[in-house]
Amino acid sequence: MTQTKAQDKSQQIGNLRNHFLIAMPSLNESIFSHTITYICDHSESGAMGLVINQPLDLDMAEVYKQLDCGGEHSYNPSAPVLSGGPVQPERGFILHSPELSWESSLKVSSDIALTASRDIIESIALGEGPEKYLVSLGYAGWGAGQLEDEIADNAWLTIPADSGIVFDTAIEHRWSAASKSLGIDLNLISGTAGHA
Repeated sequence: MTQTKAQDKSQQIGNLRNHFLIAMPSLNESIFSHTITYICDHSESGAMGLVINQPLDLDMAEVYKQLDCGGEHSYNPSAPVLSGGPVQPERGFILHSPELSWESSLKVSSDIALTASRDIIESIALGEGPEKYLVSLGYAGWGAGQLEDEIADNAWLTIPADSGIVFDTAIEHRWSAASKSLGIDLNLISGTAGHA
């Protein structure tokens, strides 16, 4: 049986679930400029991730109000809401520590889970949510072979994810913290790259 081009590239790169995609300077003119994306799922049919360093002009108080949950004493109302990516920007996704689970929770790794159901927001509003979490609207998605092509074109660096960067690093420092974990400063790299 012959493999498709996408399968071949996927095997060369490996499964990127629970990895970071760090935007290279070549993406400076795109919506992914200076982003770090947490990959929640990656298979032959494509990939799905959440950008974890692009805050929206929106906080949890507005989310609680729109969902009519929590009341006037909702938990952490000033917490920022992030833009998880350009796909389905009206849909909420929560990356969180996995000590509890909700209706649609998916355990991505031993220390990070993904939930996209209303019940987790209601729990967060009551102060009964996960210990660590971030809320985003929308996600980043790639079709079969698309992410592999972008990596081959030097659009992204990939590294194993670090939950400390996801949950404990200030939003504005996540991109540089991830790149520094590689021992490089991406601000010093040219926006154009070649292949040897």
